[in-house]
Amino acid sequence: MKIILRGYFSIADALDKLFGFLKPVVLLGARLYVAWVFFASGLTKLRDWESTLFLFEEEYAVPFLSPEVAVYLGTGGELLLPVLLVLGLFTSFASIGLFIFNIVAVLSLEFIAPAAFTQHMVWGLLIALVMVWGPGKISADALLKKSIAR
Repeated sequence: MKIILRGYFSIADALDKLFGFLKPVVLLGARLYVAWVFFASGLTKLRDWESTLFLFEEEYAVPFLSPEVAVYLGTGGELLLPVLLVLGLFTSFASIGLFIFNIVAVLSLEFIAPAAFTQHMVWGLLIALVMVWGPGKISADALLKKSIAR
């Protein structure tokens, strides 16, 4: 039995090294995908500003904020935070901001379709992945950290 377990752990260690090598790529992929989703949403809001204002006044019940403040903060957040996420610059700030934004988006709707809720869950998990493990080696934060350490 010990021989089998040693063999298993030998293979598991090799896989851990492989996954460790892939970690920066996976984190970059998560950052790019989430950034694309939120940035595209921000652009949609800008393209039809009148409809965006109407939705924030009539459809979205953003807690603790007036519709006017919510529309500007929401649109600004959807345009700025994804850019930071793509660059991997101030990633902790950007990922926490988008995580909160994602939660508020779900809470502000009186009804959310199950498929839309599932999408928000996936986005939230990907953002949480970046929040917990950081932006990875392929980021401006990693470059800044190296340059400050010198």
